[in-house]
Amino acid sequence: MKLLIVDGHNLLFQMFFGMPSRIIGKDGRAIHGTLGFVGALIKMIKMVEPTHLAVLFDGEHENPRIELSPDYKANRIDYSNIPDEDNPYSQLYDIYAALDCMGILHTEITDGEADDAMAAYAFTYGSQMEVIIASYDSDFFQLITENVKILRYRGDKTIVCDKLFLQEKFGISPTQYADFKSLTGDASDNIRGADKIGVKTAAALLRQYGSLQTIIENAENIQKPSIRESVKQHSERLKTNYRLICLDNKTNIPFAIDELAYTYDGILTNDVLGRIGVR
Repeated sequence: MKLLIVDGHNLLFQMFFGMPSRIIGKDGRAIHGTLGFVGALIKMIKMVEPTHLAVLFDGEHENPRIELSPDYKANRIDYSNIPDEDNPYSQLYDIYAALDCMGILHTEITDGEADDAMAAYAFTYGSQMEVIIASYDSDFFQLITENVKILRYRGDKTIVCDKLFLQEKFGISPTQYADFKSLTGDASDNIRGADKIGVKTAAALLRQYGSLQTIIENAENIQKPSIRESVKQHSERLKTNYRLICLDNKTNIPFAIDELAYTYDGILTNDVLGRIGVR
């Protein structure tokens, strides 16, 4: 068995802003995000050949991580007053209709972030079957195991990230990724790391000490003075970063695995768009 979990908003934004031109449907509304989303999803299905499939989206509710840090994702654009032609959310209705047409279960997560629900699937079923998470969000690297992999869709340049990918790219293991990102920070989520600690320094520290907590506990032993002082000065921030970044198994999964059984029937993108009446 093989479970494919798709990060819905991540794919929507990738397609909405990544399509080469705006495409207008028969009713005059833009559909390029929907077209790209459905096309990419079908290609991923053909690549992965899942036996089970779900697409998860973030719901509109207060983000619980804001309680840890008011700055978390504060850099994100507020699309509530953005015109439809520039607003990826304006195409969500059509995307939901397309998923219904294809018989693919989908939902908005209301008790956390979609990331948390996707992580819960990896923790819950990763020992029983292969789990593929389709997203460009690097936070998911911490979930990689022998059975859990991350698919980064980019047409013919799509890659599936596994333990070897992470080792070759950063020189760390998946279990160290949340520690690594806590040290370096994450501009996309407005998470600030420790000053003077970049990718290479963070990886070197983790190779030497093993974990963020051990790095903090042994800060006095760090040889380079600027790095030593940075870890000491920002230790509380680093601990908060870890709590923001770390994914666990505390969020409820929206669908039982049996509900997610899926067999691709060969439907094509234009067929889907035609059936939902946008093309």
